[in-house]
Amino acid sequence: MTVTEQQPSEPLRGLAPVHGPPPRGEHGPGPVGPDAAEVDLDAAESAARDFLRHLGVSLAPEGMEQTPGRMARAYAELLAPRPFQLTTFPNEHGYADFVIARAIPVHSVCEHHFLPFTGIAHVGYLPGSRIVGLSKLARVVEHFARRPQVQERLTQQIAALLTEQLGADAVGVVIEAEHLCMTLRGVQAAGSTTSTSAMLGSLSKDADLRREFLSLVSLSGPGR
Repeated sequence: MTVTEQQPSEPLRGLAPVHGPPPRGEHGPGPVGPDAAEVDLDAAESAARDFLRHLGVSLAPEGMEQTPGRMARAYAELLAPRPFQLTTFPNEHGYADFVIARAIPVHSVCEHHFLPFTGIAHVGYLPGSRIVGLSKLARVVEHFARRPQVQERLTQQIAALLTEQLGADAVGVVIEAEHLCMTLRGVQAAGSTTSTSAMLGSLSKDADLRREFLSLVSLSGPGR
């Protein structure tokens, strides 16, 4: 499954669209899994060996002999989201305030330089008729993060999926991350971080609601 940038109203490829709530106590759409493309670790290891050799890196030292294989396995892990079921439940008690998961770890790979970027995501929504299992907010972040990414698209994809699958009145996502392509190379701006946000539904229209959401995720400004 290759997920490209989508408008919030469009279904994300590989996820079943929702045509009404699932039966009481059952799972919502899913399962959500990694792309179908096969991973060839042997070929990746060979390519990593050639890559290092062409950069003038000697693999003769004992500690470097297995480095190409470790590189291949490490990137395979970084690019492999774990499948999961997007579990939802009826909002039986009519909960109408924000549900927010703060400081969800984000580990992804910049698609421009293929260096990691890491940080945290704050994900929240105003429930409609359904609520989502809390761990699934972190699973959705991982699902889109474990692929070549840009932070702007990652933020939008998380918000779009939750908006589509939950029918939530509002969805907000804020990501703060450090990009090694910016801190280790080029400008070498060590310690700098990048913040992105996606505000869908009522959050895109109501400034007071947006300020409330940002205060709950400990961000002071309305435009972050």
